[in-house]
Amino acid sequence: MKFNSDEIASVIQKEIESFESQMDVREVGTVLEVSDGIARVYGLSGVMAGEMVQFPSGVIGLAFNLEENSVGIIILGDYLTISEGDEVKALGKLLSVPVGPGVIGRVLDPLGRPLDGRGPVESTEQRPVEVIATGVSERQPVSEPMQTGIKAVDAMTPIGRGQRELIIGDRKTGKTAVAIDTIINQKGTGVKCFYVAVGQKDSSVALVVEALRKHGAMDYTTVIVSGASSPAPLQYIAPYSGTAMAEYFMFNGEHALVVYDDLSKQATAYRQLSLLMRRPPGREAYPGDVFYCHSRLLERSAKLSDALGGGSLTSLPIIETQEGEVSAYIPTNVISITDGQIYLQPDLFFKGIRPAMNVGISVSRVGGAAQIKAMKKVAGGLRLDLASFRELEAFAQLGTDLDPVTQGRLDRGYRMVELLKQTQYKPMSVYEQVVSIYAATRGHMDDVPVDNISDFETKLLDFMRDRRSDVMNKLRETNDLTSEVEEGIKSAIAEFKKGYKA
Repeated sequence: MKFNSDEIASVIQKEIESFESQMDVREVGTVLEVSDGIARVYGLSGVMAGEMVQFPSGVIGLAFNLEENSVGIIILGDYLTISEGDEVKALGKLLSVPVGPGVIGRVLDPLGRPLDGRGPVESTEQRPVEVIATGVSERQPVSEPMQTGIKAVDAMTPIGRGQRELIIGDRKTGKTAVAIDTIINQKGTGVKCFYVAVGQKDSSVALVVEALRKHGAMDYTTVIVSGASSPAPLQYIAPYSGTAMAEYFMFNGEHALVVYDDLSKQATAYRQLSLLMRRPPGREAYPGDVFYCHSRLLERSAKLSDALGGGSLTSLPIIETQEGEVSAYIPTNVISITDGQIYLQPDLFFKGIRPAMNVGISVSRVGGAAQIKAMKKVAGGLRLDLASFRELEAFAQLGTDLDPVTQGRLDRGYRMVELLKQTQYKPMSVYEQVVSIYAATRGHMDDVPVDNISDFETKLLDFMRDRRSDVMNKLRETNDLTSEVEEGIKSAIAEFKKGYKA
């Protein structure tokens, strides 16, 4: 068989012309072993901590442990598709998620992939999941109220924009209910909300999404789900993903609220990963850096300085306690990182006092700075009054005869407790809260039977809305309990009481 030299020359000429001098240099490694959501890889000597890697099946991993002879990778997906001997390539970039207006109203997984069956997320921007929190000089003190719509919270443990307020309590004491009501209450305020479900039952998350949709809150809310059946690595990164999506709005001068439900399950997932990676266990078998795991997350909540646009990111982390053990490892860690806590007590919950807030342990370290002036004036001594009422109540159970003054304080305390009860999904505007708390603390409800307090309050607020809207409008304008506004509220209550029938 003869070769034509011209043909050979032309083929060589073509190859030379189409030859690209750029070589495809990529670092690859080999899977040594894989199990329980982690893989050990040999050969990725130049990989960085937190760098993304890709397996042949398309599953993404994250470099978690950099060891002498191998790299520990946490697998963000189905690890059953990976087998020993597979080639792993380093992608040279950090884990990022889609951000921007396109994520609002969606149900996503921690990698930003849709779970709601409504097609891909329309987003042109990505943001790294892990970033360093803004420094002290880039922040300003918390001064703007973040209204939850819950009387007990807004009056006694107020939350400000840029604050971190922990919701803590045993299981089934209404922790998620407080967070969901807060999200529903942001309607019309321009606050973007992010609900991060970590380790929750899929049925529970579906109920939350349905409740948000029913009350029109999904129009400004994103739900990030890493359910109980998700691999531990996804449960671990879910809160960081939600924070990255929320930070986009903060850095664009807007306000965001993020709920982590709950961080005790994230800590458990992190413990699982760390133990599988052979990291030394510490107290309760958690790794030594579990505090850093939560502090670097919660420190990202801030109220930015005016030079950076004045945006804010408020966070409501949730922690589940066992048998009310607030001094356990993870609860004490998160309490020390946050700016206060709302402690929900099982005894109160089962008595029908909901929200079941224990006013003695619950506190807000921002305090009155996050309240409008009117609320500050009417609710100033409320916490102390309720705390002393609890003591008096315990004393009265001994059956001793009480003097009229003490009996009067007890009676008002019972009415106050009744007034602070609130059904779920019914957040109240702060101005209505001011009117109802004013009526109770100034003695206008002392002659109303305890069983009729709820009915009295409902009808009083209806009366204020329909017949005395001038007083409500004046309160809205001033945000303060001026003598003029106070006289208006007083006369309105007196006028209402004349015609009130239970």
